Amino acid sequence: MQISNNKILITGGASGIGFGLAERFIKEHNTVIICGRRESALKEAAEKYPQLITKVCDVSVESEREELFNWISENHSDTNVLINNAGIQQWMAVTDSDFYKRAKEEIAINIEAPVHLTSLFIKLPSITTIMNVTSGLSFVPLTKTPVYSATKAFFHSLSLSLRHLLQAKNIEVIELIPPALNTDLGGKGLHDHAPPVSDFIASVFEQLHQGKTEITFGFSEAMSKAGPEDLQKAFARMNGVS
Repeated sequence: MQISNNKILITGGASGIGFGLAERFIKEHNTVIICGRRESALKEAAEKYPQLITKVCDVSVESEREELFNWISENHSDTNVLINNAGIQQWMAVTDSDFYKRAKEEIAINIEAPVHLTSLFIKLPSITTIMNVTSGLSFVPLTKTPVYSATKAFFHSLSLSLRHLLQAKNIEVIELIPPALNTDLGGKGLHDHAPPVSDFIASVFEQLHQGKTEITFGFSEAMSKAGPEDLQKAFARMNGVS
């Protein structure tokens, strides 16, 4: 994709990886729209970067996804990049009493939302790029986040198919595959040991400049290249399997 002179919509763009991408794309001379569920977080992001365009939207709700698309179509019809970044991570066990309820929340945001938004936004004549944020857990699951890991495996698989299916429409599909990063994903303090978002973002843009469409970093780079035996070892190491 071209790095500058785009109009970009980033879901979940007020924090974490989404905000990191927004910051860098602004610095690269793009117009950036971010959406999210929390108006307070969007306002805080806009205070740091007044040029940000913000939109409150809960992408887990079908009607709000449709309203977002209609708003973009009417007000920002030149949007040419969709970044499916919004996601939640639930640390839980299948035996938890609220397991199914929380699992449905993850599936709605991590699977239903990007599937629906992709189907909507490919109708926008200006769209040239779809960027999907998956995870290193696409390749090897962390059993403490069983549904999250599975949703990211789904999203990785879908991204591979979309890259092929959208060639005829000249829409490029780029997959960002981060490892655990120092964000509040899953809860505050869970990833304090992980690399900073800024390191990942710097690597993302280096790889974008190289023309890569599958972008990895650290753990996710190793897992994307691992064979079955190495993946089994990683699973055992991550999940305390003897």
